[in-house]
Amino acid sequence: MTRIIAIINQKGGVGKTTTTANLCHALAELGKKVTVIDFDPQGHLAVSFGIISHNLSGIDLALLKEKTIEEQVLPVRENLQIIPAGSKLKDVEQMSNTGSPRGVMLRDALRGQLTDQDFIFIDCPPSSGLLVANGLIATQEILVPMASDFLALQGLSHLMATVKRFEGALKRQYKISVVISRYMSTRRISGQVLNILLSHFPNQILATVIRETALLAECPSFGQTILEYSPKSRSARDFRNLANDFLENRVMTNDNK
Repeated sequence: MTRIIAIINQKGGVGKTTTTANLCHALAELGKKVTVIDFDPQGHLAVSFGIISHNLSGIDLALLKEKTIEEQVLPVRENLQIIPAGSKLKDVEQMSNTGSPRGVMLRDALRGQLTDQDFIFIDCPPSSGLLVANGLIATQEILVPMASDFLALQGLSHLMATVKRFEGALKRQYKISVVISRYMSTRRISGQVLNILLSHFPNQILATVIRETALLAECPSFGQTILEYSPKSRSARDFRNLANDFLENRVMTNDNK
């Protein structure tokens, strides 16, 4: 059965798109069939895979029922395909008449589609608007990339309040996993934030932290993931370990952090 995972953090700058691109590629390397939806109108995820055309349509037309999701798929790596954002995605947030409830457009577009995939990841924008609502309604599983700084903690509190509202309205409980990204062991605040997270999210933080490196900032400009740009680097190793954490539900405890 296909697992659908929304990758969400309403605060920008936490490494969300970096986590999405590299984790999805690492899972594909392990033989999993992965589709990732670029659900952010900025379209940075597509750029990370080397897709730079501004004229591509994508999930925008699937939401508008002009195309099916499967018609909008682009293969980008072995076992990995992307559905770009599309130029009209930024307009969807402003639409008032779609012929169906606005919050379920993505859920409806996904129904009966991509059933041969192991995973569908939804790279949500850093906001709390209609697109994030569509992401939350379309899934029962959330992955939260979390930078290890104080302001990111504040943003996480806001996100969890949003998730609780949706859980109440939809009468469901999300499976929530947290990825520690942009981690710098030399900064005291990183360890402090991690300890706070461990106390608030027991058994929900994936075991591998993604350490901050210049390589992770460089590789999108070459249209490559870290697994291609520097395959033997510690960053590539981090993401390969994270992919196994995700598959095996390996989580961090106070004993193994």
